[in-house]
Amino acid sequence: MRRPKIFYGQLFFTLIVCAFLIVPAILSALAGITENFFVGLKSGFTFRWIIEVWELYSETIYLSLLIAVFCLIINLFIGVLAAYSLARIGGRTARIVEEMIVLPVAIPGLAIALALIIMYGGFRDFRTSWLFILVGHVLYTLPFMVRSVLAVLTSTNFKILEEGAASLGAPFWHRFIKVVLPNAKPGILAGSLMVITLSVGEFNLTWMLHTPMTKTLPVGLADSYASMRLEVASAYTLVFFVMIVPLLIAMQLLANSQRQTKNLIQDEDAH
Repeated sequence: MRRPKIFYGQLFFTLIVCAFLIVPAILSALAGITENFFVGLKSGFTFRWIIEVWELYSETIYLSLLIAVFCLIINLFIGVLAAYSLARIGGRTARIVEEMIVLPVAIPGLAIALALIIMYGGFRDFRTSWLFILVGHVLYTLPFMVRSVLAVLTSTNFKILEEGAASLGAPFWHRFIKVVLPNAKPGILAGSLMVITLSVGEFNLTWMLHTPMTKTLPVGLADSYASMRLEVASAYTLVFFVMIVPLLIAMQLLANSQRQTKNLIQDEDAH
């Protein structure tokens, strides 16, 4: 079957857009493993810039991972329970509370950081610790966990299943662990990946909250671009890609898996 001319036009336009987005990232990655970027690839390849990044900024990588893990733990505890409560309540009240939870996403990260500094800046030990950044990350990422879990719960019949378990004498926590969590699992996984990805890559809010002793990976990346050679900064970008891209791919694979499962269930119901 011969394809129409418009197909090739659309394909060409798509390739141009992809090249516009991807080529700069590729060039940046190449700069991080090139001996001298200004001379070009003929100067040879090296890993010494990546080694230098690790020697200079390894603490920022460890701190970003530490904050992301604790951010995920707090989100799992607060976000899943909040989504469950909103799904149980339903109606206008639940929608109002949901919008209030999502409000930090609509506010610039710098504004959230400034509010936190005004509120807790007087507590010096807290202000200079990584826990201060963690609070900001939780505020920023919590809406994504709540929305992901809530979307799954509202699309299932977990209330009927939970009521059935209650009629058999199952206590609340038993119903929550055995009935609610299995039904919310796709949303929890999607929300967890989003929380980790957003926490590791968050810059605006973190830049305002950090101190010289609490630099995270994105802040260290900005610092390397401002004060180091281009090759070092590009190597830092390459390290960032290595950390964040697998998470983005995992999110896409999970979304595709959920879509296929949903289509399979719909096909079975149709038959």
